Amino acid sequence: MAHPFSDDHEQLREVVRRFLAEKSPESEVRRLMAQTEGFDPAVWKQMADQLELMALTIPERYGGSGHSYAELSVVLDEMGRALLCAPYFATVALAANLLLAARDESARQDYLPGIAGGRTVATVAIAERQGQWSESGITLEAARTPDGAWRLTGEKHYVLDGHVADLVLVVARARAGVSLFAVEKHAAGLLATPVPTLDPTRKLARLSFDRVPARLIGAAGDGWPAVARMLDLAAVALAAEQAGGAQRVLEMAVDYAKLRVQFGRPIGSFQAIKHKCADMLLEVESARAAAYHAGWAVADGNDDEVPTLASLAKSCCSDAYFHAAAENIQIHGGIGYTWEHPAHLYFRRAKSSELLFGDAAHHRELLAQRTGI
Repeated sequence: MAHPFSDDHEQLREVVRRFLAEKSPESEVRRLMAQTEGFDPAVWKQMADQLELMALTIPERYGGSGHSYAELSVVLDEMGRALLCAPYFATVALAANLLLAARDESARQDYLPGIAGGRTVATVAIAERQGQWSESGITLEAARTPDGAWRLTGEKHYVLDGHVADLVLVVARARAGVSLFAVEKHAAGLLATPVPTLDPTRKLARLSFDRVPARLIGAAGDGWPAVARMLDLAAVALAAEQAGGAQRVLEMAVDYAKLRVQFGRPIGSFQAIKHKCADMLLEVESARAAAYHAGWAVADGNDDEVPTLASLAKSCCSDAYFHAAAENIQIHGGIGYTWEHPAHLYFRRAKSSELLFGDAAHHRELLAQRTGI
C-alpha cells in the first residue's frame, strides 16, 4: 500500500538536506575521503545532539526517538544525495537493527543508549574472505574456555567503518551453530586494518581476531535469524540511500544538458540526450518507489512482506543508480571523466553500493526463491 509523505516527513527532509548542504558539500566529502578515519567527529556529535539522527528508529525505552523506517528512509535518501562520509549506516542500519532483532534484552539495555546518543560508533562483521553474505559463509570460530568465557579466532572482511567502531557485533560459528557476539574496540587480540576501496567515501576494514574475548548475545547457535532480519532491513535502508544518489545524478545530468551548448544548441535539445534523460528518469522514479514501498512495509510492521520487498528494492535501486551514474558521466562527456568533477564520486558509490550485501543478480535470485518462482 502506498503512503503519502506527511508534513513531518517533508520537514525532516528539509532539515536534513539543509544540514548536509552545510556539513557535507563536495569539498568536505573530498577532504574526508582522503582521511583514514573518514568522518568528522564534530559533525557526528551534531547529528546526534541537534538532529537526533542516531536515535531515530531506536525505541524510547533504550534512549531513542521511537520513529519508524519511513523516517529513516527519508534521512538515508538525503545522505545518499550528499555522499555523507560518516559511520551512520553501519551504526544505525546495521548494528542497532541487529541488536533490536537479537533476543537479548540485557545487550539492548547496555548498547542501544550509547548508539542513540551518538557516543558509540558501531558496526557488524559478517562477510569473510569469500565475500558471502550467507549463513554458510560464516567460518570465524567461537570457542568457549574452561571458565566459560568466549574467544573468537579468524578474520572478517568488508566491515563497514570497522577501523573506527567502538563496538563490533561479530557473526561467528560456535559448536552449536552461528552465533552473535559483541566485541569492544580495544579488546586484546583484535586488529582492525583499513583497506583501500573503489569508493573512498565509504570506508571498509579487515578485522583479525586472535582469541579475542567476546560477549555472547542471545543464545549460542541462535544468531542467524537475527542476522537475516538485519540483512533485509539493511537492504531496505541501502535502497533508500541508492535512490537518493540516483536522483542527484539525474539532476546533475539534466542541469548540464540544459547548459552545455554544442553546434549552437543546448545538448539537451538533441534527441539522443533527451532519450538518455527520459530513461534515467523512469529508472530513478521506479527505484524510489521500490525503496519507499519497502521502507513503509517495515514501518507498518508487514514482516511477511519485508524479505521480498527488500530484495526487490535492492536489485531495482542497484541497477538504477549504477546506470544513472554511468549515463551522467556520458552526458557530461570528457569533463565527467576527470578527477575534479563529482560525477565519478557518485559512480564509485553506486558501484560499491551495488555490491554491498549482494549485487542485483543475487537479490533477484533471492526474490525468485522468496516468491516461489
